[in-house]
Amino acid sequence: MKVDSGIVGDLVSAMFSYEFLDGGVSYDAIERIHQGNVDDWVSAIAQSGLLGNDVCASIRDMWRRDPQTLFDLLLGDADEMTIRRCRTTWAALDRLAPLAPLADIG
Repeated sequence: MKVDSGIVGDLVSAMFSYEFLDGGVSYDAIERIHQGNVDDWVSAIAQSGLLGNDVCASIRDMWRRDPQTLFDLLLGDADEMTIRRCRTTWAALDRLAPLAPLADIG
């Protein structure tokens, strides 16, 4: 099922962006998202009743494949300093992420 990213983006911003306002975001939340552990956010969307199960499953799969999509949506209403701090944290996690096994390289 195709997910309308505009509708999902608006929904996610409305539901969760307060977590990223005024520097209120935790390092643990950024780390969980970076690792693709997006179930808390998907569960909250599913429990809202605004989207069907098939759409929620598609969102979960999309965010697991590309967790930065969720991260970027959550930063939508954040102030500039929070965005910088969060992006710096994300970049640090990118550097610390385990390297791909040699078999996966070319």
